[in-house]
Amino acid sequence: MRLIARSTLAAFWKEHPETRTSLEHWIAIVSRAKWRDTIAVCTSFSKAKVLNGERIRFEVAGGNYRLVVAFRFDTQIAYVKFIGTHAQYDAINAITVSAF
Repeated sequence: MRLIARSTLAAFWKEHPETRTSLEHWIAIVSRAKWRDTIAVCTSFSKAKVLNGERIRFEVAGGNYRLVVAFRFDTQIAYVKFIGTHAQYDAINAITVSAF
């Protein structure tokens, strides 16, 4: 899949270095993936939570941070919509958020 907003993730781990390993691992898996649906994504990330037909929430750095990504399976694109602390995630609407 092609990842949109990779630079956003890199900027985030510069501010939160404890997320770097998790995010680099996530990027490596997504970049090689050819997922066709949310079920396939959850096969790769067992703690991922499907929010709707296109959005999935991922735990980062042991669940202290959250990542929301919108997928276009037909075009093989993953759009980063939100990355933040667990508390920041609780304050947003993960279905509509588009922070980047």
